[in-house]
Amino acid sequence: MGLEIRKIGVIGAGQMGKGIAQVCALSGFDVSLNDVNEERIAAGLKDIAAQLQKSVERGVIDAGAREKAVGRIAGAPAAKDFGDVDILIEAASENEDVKRKILTEFTPFLKEDAIVGSNTSSISITRLAAVSGRPERFIGIHFMNPVPKMQLVEIIRGIATDDRTFEETRDFVTKLGKTITVAEDFPAFIVNRVLLPMINEAIYTLYEGVGSVEAIDTAMRLGANHPMGPLQLADFIGLDVCLSVMQVLHDGLADSKYRPCPLLVKYVEAGWLGRKTQRGFYDYRSGTPVATR
Repeated sequence: MGLEIRKIGVIGAGQMGKGIAQVCALSGFDVSLNDVNEERIAAGLKDIAAQLQKSVERGVIDAGAREKAVGRIAGAPAAKDFGDVDILIEAASENEDVKRKILTEFTPFLKEDAIVGSNTSSISITRLAAVSGRPERFIGIHFMNPVPKMQLVEIIRGIATDDRTFEETRDFVTKLGKTITVAEDFPAFIVNRVLLPMINEAIYTLYEGVGSVEAIDTAMRLGANHPMGPLQLADFIGLDVCLSVMQVLHDGLADSKYRPCPLLVKYVEAGWLGRKTQRGFYDYRSGTPVATR
């Protein structure tokens, strides 16, 4: 008898966690949302309600669907609040120590056959599974950002993930209306293995003076038909996230082609992380993005 998935636990009420909670609630699942404190949870719930309201205004959903979705998401401040979830999705920051700490803290409270998924974009699923206490029920469920808009979810099996976990996860993601791609458990999986070195190369192109921020972004938007230029996209993702994925690739594959560009390191050291800090390759403080180089 397979697990009937009705309730989802989401850890992390940041950009990714909020998006995952929103999509799950709209698809009819109950959601428990957690973060490091009550304020962060409350802010996350408020943001989800506001995003759903925007969807109503754009005619994507009706007011009734919004009301039902909002009603399905509840804050859950403690690990013991997750005893009734069928899938727990960890969507904390892209830092292995943080993720390991969460898994160690939360998994003892889960019911025996609950699935544990990580939304990591680059870290070894096998390594994370090893601290979960249930490696055969552990799987990578990597949503793309922004979750409500992006069609793809990468599913990544660890070395111990069993077939049942994989099948049940695939069915769950399909019910969210997403398209699945299956990736092997190697650093950064598929999307970021291809995307982040491209962004890193764009930063090298800037660093070496081949082109300005605007020249590089215009070239890739109009010359390669990308919806966003690579530096604009880096600011959207967060330069700290870009750097951490490049470090995972460099450490995990030991190939010099994955060396993070020194200019990327410098921006992160300055705290210029992109849109979330109002400055990155563009300065957003005036409301109109202005290139910083």
